[in-house]
Amino acid sequence: MGRKDAGTADGSNPSRQCVKTTCPYCGVGCGVAATVDETGSVTIAGDPDHPANFGRLCSKGAALGETLDPDGRLLRPWVDGRPADWDNALNLVAARFADTIAEHGPDSVAFYVSGQFLTEDYYVANKLMKGFIGSANIDTNSRLCMASTVAGHRRAFGTDTVPGCYADLEQADLVVLVGSNLAWCHPVLYQRLAAARAARPEMRLVVIDPRRTATADAADLHLAIRPDGDAALFNGLLVHLADTDALDRAYLAAHTEGLDEALAAARGLDVAGLAAATGLDAGPIARFFALFRDTRRVVTVFSQGVNQSTGGTDKVNAILNCHLATGRIGRPGMGPFSVTGQPNAMGGREVGGLANQLAAHMDLADPADRERVRRFWNAPRMPEAGGLKAVDLFQAMADGRVKAVWIMCTNPVDSLPDADRVAAALDACPFVVVSDAMADTDTTRHADVLLPAAGWSEKDGTVTNSERRISRQRAFRAAPGEARPDWWALVEVARRMGFGDAFPYRNAAEIFREHAALSAIDNHGARDFDIGGLTGLSDPAYDALEPAQWPARTAAEAALPDRRFFADGRFFTASGRGRLVPVVPPAVQPASDEFFVLNTGRVRDHWHTLTRTGLSPRLSAHLAEPFAEIHPADARRIGAAEAGLLRIESDRGAILVRALVTDRVPSGSVFVPMHWTDRFASAARVDAVIPPATDPHSGQPGSKSATVRVTPYAAAWYGFAVLADRPRAVDAAYWALARARDGWKLELADAAPVSNWAAWIRTLIGIADSDPAVQVLAYRDAKAGIHRFAAFRDDRLIGALFVGPDPVAVSRTWAAERLGDGPAEPRQRYAILAGRAGGDQPDPGAIVCSCFAVGVNRIVAAIAGQGCASVNEIGAATNAGTNCGSCRAEIQRIVDHARSRDTGIEKAG
Repeated sequence: MGRKDAGTADGSNPSRQCVKTTCPYCGVGCGVAATVDETGSVTIAGDPDHPANFGRLCSKGAALGETLDPDGRLLRPWVDGRPADWDNALNLVAARFADTIAEHGPDSVAFYVSGQFLTEDYYVANKLMKGFIGSANIDTNSRLCMASTVAGHRRAFGTDTVPGCYADLEQADLVVLVGSNLAWCHPVLYQRLAAARAARPEMRLVVIDPRRTATADAADLHLAIRPDGDAALFNGLLVHLADTDALDRAYLAAHTEGLDEALAAARGLDVAGLAAATGLDAGPIARFFALFRDTRRVVTVFSQGVNQSTGGTDKVNAILNCHLATGRIGRPGMGPFSVTGQPNAMGGREVGGLANQLAAHMDLADPADRERVRRFWNAPRMPEAGGLKAVDLFQAMADGRVKAVWIMCTNPVDSLPDADRVAAALDACPFVVVSDAMADTDTTRHADVLLPAAGWSEKDGTVTNSERRISRQRAFRAAPGEARPDWWALVEVARRMGFGDAFPYRNAAEIFREHAALSAIDNHGARDFDIGGLTGLSDPAYDALEPAQWPARTAAEAALPDRRFFADGRFFTASGRGRLVPVVPPAVQPASDEFFVLNTGRVRDHWHTLTRTGLSPRLSAHLAEPFAEIHPADARRIGAAEAGLLRIESDRGAILVRALVTDRVPSGSVFVPMHWTDRFASAARVDAVIPPATDPHSGQPGSKSATVRVTPYAAAWYGFAVLADRPRAVDAAYWALARARDGWKLELADAAPVSNWAAWIRTLIGIADSDPAVQVLAYRDAKAGIHRFAAFRDDRLIGALFVGPDPVAVSRTWAAERLGDGPAEPRQRYAILAGRAGGDQPDPGAIVCSCFAVGVNRIVAAIAGQGCASVNEIGAATNAGTNCGSCRAEIQRIVDHARSRDTGIEKAG
């Protein structure tokens, strides 16, 4: 099937149109087939022909069709809180930027962009800022996830090159995952790995992560390393390889430099020091070292657990050192592999999206590269030094150095560290422009000018995934209202600032051709990034472009599969050799009963700050509120109860989240997801707690090991509500809101008692006391502190509230599903007050499999009633775990728990 298929070969259903596009979530870059019918309804499936996923989709990708709701979209420009037209808004943006530059210089303005930009958007933004405004003050939220990898690659390889490809994970005999919960954060890539292990049982998996994640559950060896112990561990591995004669001396001599210095630095820790730095016993360390030493085909995959650290660049280089020292790089089934967090973090790196880069992987600090790009662009000026990196950029707004900023496709008030100060910096900045698809985010609230951006399914361009594969993201719906592509808004501002001749673009294809041509200029193999073979694409050829991996110096090269770098020993450093970099691990901080180490990250079914996944009821069914994982011993020590609330506080801010007591985190640590914002919770913006400390080489913040205090929150009452309409306001210290199929779910708690619950519930639902169409049923046990209410309009449930002195035991999924029921009979109404189903309506329990809405109770019933004793058998009986597979580890835990409680359950069949 080509780009579009408007019908079928036999002529059936000719009104259906299938468009092949690319998923907008993680850096795996899965191909998506979107089918639109005559009513505009969209059906999402995996693209079986895309080489990243071969038809697989994760829970988030499979639910993309549920996130296309126009509710909450920004539909027209706004200026100073009032509706405006595009012409006036763009004139104002151009004038204010031009006036600010004229008065204060080019470094008084800035752009802050996103790894969810398309490459064409990114290219225009970088060209405008660096080539025509003349400042390098453009940075990206990829600074928060990938900058340490970029810096580590450049130190070792001379350029930001990912050497391998996804097929290497399937061809390796040993895969080492470092700081990567691949099963949840890159699920389709994990499923490719799982399938390879099933086909080759001798394949081994090592997971290095402080938490026992879903990925660690599947590992042959899990090293529960202490936070920031990675550099020490890989230094120890390098020493072990040297001392056991396992280095590739011929490769080292012919193709590398720096071994002696790297080894000298690595020998700074003895055996006892290594154990202290890593928090690991000698036995597991020795087992890992032996596996790596004795296995030729090794791939080491690393992600945010490595990057999001104040020592992230050194961690990257400690890993790269081990692969360079053994020659295990650039060959099938071997090499270091960075997996990116965002769909186009790689594309942003290609066009110079970071403040210290130039386009086409050229070096801003290199005068020859600067002049080459300036000539190509015919630019009037080019910055001679790197601009402000993300954390410094917002500090510069706070202290008045940056006086105008344009934020595009990102939500820094939630995602940057020291997030409350980021909000204050935007308030202090004289002129703030925000381009977004959504009207109300924690960042849009600070904008002087709001510009409506086209979103996924509406915009057209390219993205590059973690294996350097360029794919088309295609529009298959019209943008709502007056929403426009980001590149278009940038071009219009450039024209109004007097740079129109340099920005003549009429479509994304023209931008892509220029981007491709720049990559090839004066290249001839001197630089890694070269897609010159795509320069001559016509508009129709660009429209039909199939996934292509770079380098693609010719059209023929673009069609080749699985390209790798460095097998020939040729690097992009000045000497042409790969560099082993000396790494000195950070000093071990002493343990403290007063403080905890805060680790942050993603959950399985949500993405970034919930602006897209928060629209899907299915994706909110698994984990619907912010939480903190805390070890049982720590919970006992501080007096925290299971499902109670925790206050987590640093010298920067505080959050209030649900306690999830589990031994899956080490004692002394807590884990909190990054997703919840002020639109979905009362106080859960975890980055408000994270200090702004950054890696000295990359400028990337350390989001994985903040020092915090954790104390239990003394709630006077807890509550749970289901509501047909989103509440306008919630009068509670703690609340967390999530989509349900026909309304909303709301968790509640407060330390202050409520004197009039009947009035409280009416205010929450938004009903007047005098409304005769509303009936409210109530149950109260004032002595026990239990209150329950169910409100009906025209005999249909519009809201229910369940309150108690402890976290309320209510079947949340079942209660939320009642919002979509028809008129309720009296017996059904009282069942709603009870908060759980009767015998005629089985309660599915907490959702485990989001793809098929399979709850824990149904899985347990399959184990007990049908004799299912494996994940595959559960899948055959319930469908759970048979789509994206992200829930398979959780299903396995349920099976194991059931078997431990009832050893009489035997494997079926």
